[in-house]
Amino acid sequence: MTAPTLIRTCSIWRALEIVGDTPTLLILEASWLGARRFDDFRRRTGLLKALLSDRLKRLVEAGVFEKRLYCEAPPRHVYAMTAKGRDVYWTALMLLRWEHRWGTPGKIDVALTHKSCGKAFEPTPACGHCGGEVDATRVDWQEGPGLGWMVPQYSRRRQQRDSSTDATSLMDQAAQLMGDRWASLIMRSIFTGVRRFDEIRRDTAIATNILSERLAWLTSIGVIRQEQYASSPPRYEYKLRRKGVDYYPALLMLMQWGDTYYVAPEGPPLLLKHKDCGKELIAKVVCSECRAPIEPEDVEFRVREERTTPVF
Repeated sequence: MTAPTLIRTCSIWRALEIVGDTPTLLILEASWLGARRFDDFRRRTGLLKALLSDRLKRLVEAGVFEKRLYCEAPPRHVYAMTAKGRDVYWTALMLLRWEHRWGTPGKIDVALTHKSCGKAFEPTPACGHCGGEVDATRVDWQEGPGLGWMVPQYSRRRQQRDSSTDATSLMDQAAQLMGDRWASLIMRSIFTGVRRFDEIRRDTAIATNILSERLAWLTSIGVIRQEQYASSPPRYEYKLRRKGVDYYPALLMLMQWGDTYYVAPEGPPLLLKHKDCGKELIAKVVCSECRAPIEPEDVEFRVREERTTPVF
């Protein structure tokens, strides 16, 4: 009997099982922009009805949304975000920050206002101890007590949008990147020093053809670059470009969310240390102007000419 393929246990992997596809990210974004009813989500996301219904059902089952009856005849429901769902907010803000910095110019037009200080701001990843900004190059990591090996059970996902809709997303390429679970797992590997093709394949258990395609895509969008380390035969490893380095806070916040809700009894698989202060890294997202931690209800979005305050 062939031994099962094993991959490293990872809070990012577990979190991606819940939020790691583009339709789910679009639904979460729509909720933060005020959508509560099915038709609201349909209009904002442009997802086909069957796909939207499936993803809403999964989010309810995962405890990210709560389905509440507001009309009995005919039965109608709203989808309210739970505390668990609210805790994904920092991940979304980091995706939005990355999109603002690296997305296609002109694809989005959004401004954030922090109601607590009244100023327009950029969400900023910060160390919970020293308050310094968190950058991938300023973080050390080591194996944690929850590190182990597991058999991957990848659920099949479709990524489908209705081309007839005029719905818009604040996170275009960012949602594509995190919404492609394979790409995010590859990024996880590279961030932890796993850079060569065979090493990444063993680390992620991704099929060879899929891994080749995703590496080519990540290279084409400028997130990673290929560097030759042997000539006969030619061998390559994959290193981060600045655009890829800047994606780190999104994965960091996703990992912390996974550590909160899906960690093993022994503890987290990875332990992080902020080099600047030498302490355990517990990251938070703060206002770039007043440095206060960002809460969903304290943020106003201005999308084009529309101003929307999320309701929680």
